[in-house]
Amino acid sequence: MKEITYFYLRGCPFCKRADDFISELINENPAFAAVQINRIEERENAALARTYNYYYVPCIWLGGQKLHEGVPTKEKIRACLEAALEAP
Repeated sequence: MKEITYFYLRGCPFCKRADDFISELINENPAFAAVQINRIEERENAALARTYNYYYVPCIWLGGQKLHEGVPTKEKIRACLEAALEAP
C-alpha cells in the first residue's frame, strides 16, 4: 500500500465533497481506513504544491502518478482508494 498525496483548499466545496466521499467510503469499506492520506492545504504549502503538475483541487496523487484532479465523484474517489490499497 502507498500513501496518497491529497491537495486541497480550505473552503473549496469540491474538496469538501471529496472529504465526504472519503468518509462515506471508509464507512462502507473499513479497509479504506488503512490508506494513509497526506492532506496538503495548497495555500499553506505553495512551494510544495508548485512541484506537482496540476491546476484544480482536489488533486490526488499516488507516488508520481496523478489519479484525480478537479470535480470529484464517489466512483473516482473509490478508485483512488482502491489504487492505494493495491499498490505495492
